[in-house]
Amino acid sequence: MKSYKIALIKGDGIGPEIIDEAVKVLDAVASCCELTFSYEEALMGGCAYDFSGDPLPQETINISLNSDAVLFGAIGGTKWDNLPREKRPESGLLRFRKELGVYANLRPAVVYDELVNASSLKPNIVKGVDLMVVRELIGGIYFGEPKGRTQDKGWNTMVYTRDEIVRIAHQAFKIAMTRSKKVCSIDKANVLDVSQLWRDVVTEIAEQYPEVELSHMYVDNAAMQLIRDPKQFDVMLTGNIFGDILSDEASMLSGSIGLLPSASIGAKIGVYEPIHGSAPDIAGQGIANPIATIASASMMLRYAFGEIIAANKIDDAIKRALSEGYRTQDLAQFDAKEVCSTSEMGSIIANYIAR
Repeated sequence: MKSYKIALIKGDGIGPEIIDEAVKVLDAVASCCELTFSYEEALMGGCAYDFSGDPLPQETINISLNSDAVLFGAIGGTKWDNLPREKRPESGLLRFRKELGVYANLRPAVVYDELVNASSLKPNIVKGVDLMVVRELIGGIYFGEPKGRTQDKGWNTMVYTRDEIVRIAHQAFKIAMTRSKKVCSIDKANVLDVSQLWRDVVTEIAEQYPEVELSHMYVDNAAMQLIRDPKQFDVMLTGNIFGDILSDEASMLSGSIGLLPSASIGAKIGVYEPIHGSAPDIAGQGIANPIATIASASMMLRYAFGEIIAANKIDDAIKRALSEGYRTQDLAQFDAKEVCSTSEMGSIIANYIAR
């Protein structure tokens, strides 16, 4: 029986609710796949600041690095908006990613057949969409130096090194090899020197993957093409700020940000989390959609542990719950047979796994 240690960072807002449901599903899949999971909780975000005065305590970094993977909920809320920038929950998250070295953010955007009408786009545009955004996560403009501000001026610097581009490019091409073998690299090489370096290095790395078709696209065109014809994309390779924006745009192809997971992978460890925020306006009401977090647990099984059968069981259970008409409040208007609470949806998916 294989055993894995998982750090749980529930965070703020709806974070505790959705993590609890993911744990429920993990325990169900453990029972039927001869796996054992042990969990250790750690604080990050506003709750960590309230407890310790730091949105990212050192203990949280230590617990995470001593685990096999991290399952993370969400952080932030208006309660902490007036704190100095370095004390805000979001600053803790940026430091967390840097400390753990999770440089590759994987964000799938999949449109379930049962929810094709949930998208704001026409069904013929989104039906069958299945793409992966591979975003560089710990470089670029969010981390570049110099940066600063005066009363009348603010500045940030977009910086990428060859090594940073090489490692994220390899991730994208390796993932493409398991999919439809197409990579579209997104940049702004017509106006940014850093993007020209990005394009040149990605082109060099592509030579090591002759089976993969490489194309390049400017980020403004990519934003348009995601809406015009999203099925043209398989793997989208992007830098940090472009990926931040495009992955959120891609998420809405599915009709609800509550459906989509993500993985942030580094040399030492991976962090698995839903792409949505902490939604403090609905926290504690039992109406948050836990599917994105449950699907993030599936990505953890797949990418961190190599437990493909267990991951497939979770994915299949999610699809079955949706196909049989179970919906949380965010999807209630789309062919709902039954509108479920957060906990009920987690139990339905867990029960499908256990059968």
